[in-house]
Amino acid sequence: MELHEHITWYIEKEAEKLTQRHHAYHNALYVENKRKLSRSSSPTNLKIVAKPPQWLKDKKFDPFYVKKHAKTIAYSISKKIEEKSYEPFSPAKNDIVKSSGGYREVAVYQIPDAAISTMFYHRLLKKNKHRFSSFSYAYRDDRNVHFAIQDIAVELSLNSRLFVAEFDFSKFFDTISHQYLFEQFDQNGFFISGEEQSVIKSFLKGRNEGIPQGTSISLFLANLACWKLDKQLEKEGLQFARYADDTIIWSQDYTKITKALDIMTSFSKEVGVALNPQKSEGISLLCPNEMQSEFYKTKECVEFLGYSISVDKVSIKAASVTKIKREISYILYKHLIQPLKSTPLKALKIPANNKDEALLSAICEVRRYMYGNLSESMLDAYLTGRSNRIFFKGIMSFYPLVNDEQQMTSLDGWLVNAVFKAVQKRAKLLVFHRQPRGHSFPFNASRKNLHVLGHP
Repeated sequence: MELHEHITWYIEKEAEKLTQRHHAYHNALYVENKRKLSRSSSPTNLKIVAKPPQWLKDKKFDPFYVKKHAKTIAYSISKKIEEKSYEPFSPAKNDIVKSSGGYREVAVYQIPDAAISTMFYHRLLKKNKHRFSSFSYAYRDDRNVHFAIQDIAVELSLNSRLFVAEFDFSKFFDTISHQYLFEQFDQNGFFISGEEQSVIKSFLKGRNEGIPQGTSISLFLANLACWKLDKQLEKEGLQFARYADDTIIWSQDYTKITKALDIMTSFSKEVGVALNPQKSEGISLLCPNEMQSEFYKTKECVEFLGYSISVDKVSIKAASVTKIKREISYILYKHLIQPLKSTPLKALKIPANNKDEALLSAICEVRRYMYGNLSESMLDAYLTGRSNRIFFKGIMSFYPLVNDEQQMTSLDGWLVNAVFKAVQKRAKLLVFHRQPRGHSFPFNASRKNLHVLGHP
């Protein structure tokens, strides 16, 4: 297949992905507005379809336009790549709020440039992924987050106590030294052709340091930059897991674990990326709380990629639990409390005949938030072995490895209590509006009855 044909395929695939995403967004708004119209005759917060702002800046951000002209665009780009004159157009910039505070700048490239980035990422990964460490889990087609968590949990479970070292780099993508990165092109057995080097450098042009976030080729470069770090940790006999710049290292030998600090410090200086003192907890002894320890700094679990992992269980980390509770609380408030806050009430369906449509819609949205399109038939197919994986959208799709039954029971109890309190608050507001419903369901249901209703 000719180069321009390869490029055409990637451009069409990228455009198709974005058109499907826009259609899904359009359909979701339609369904949401339809729900609001069914609940109220005069809803005030209907949403309208909006195009991404970058679509107005240049047609090549618009997937519908790009898909129509994919062959022409691909032919032009292929000529530039062959002549080593290709350069991506300036990307749009989005600032994403970081959970730790501040913002992360993400580049949004025009669709043809994003397709080129993806194509060269796949080319580079296909012929070089065997060179990467098996303990590097990010940005690969043979590793993922769940593999990392599973491997860590299994290793930690084999020890009643061990030393762990946790490190995180500060602004890893933004500060990688270009000189260090370019030196890796011809070292350590990586195969990167002249054409591929030219394309890589074109995406880094205009920067004194760092690699752009939001484009596929940077994912390969991030792992390339960390190859030496992974190899040094392996040579010292240290067990570790690295996902991009998040690294956790463990060992039963304190002498070995102290070597990890020296390796990380030396690597950060060589690559030009500083360690993040707020997120790098250094060396601790991991052991159950009830176990006596002569080490001054102990912990019962380590947090990694949204999980909390101890020697005997895998849990959702505390900050993620708080986020889940906050989202569910808002859903309950939006459906059950907020509509009754206004005076007088406007086009509101009052519960009657032991039915409250607002409660039903709230529970349905909570379920969609947690489990997306997961169904009993999908679960049955997986449990019987007819399907080897479950694909569903929802927050719990990220936590298939959690085995902390106590935490799950606690969350289940919290959810029942949150629904019960919201229903009781709704009952009081209905009384305030002279619409008492304490005699009918769900307002006369006890907390225990609500719990039973949730478990058919």
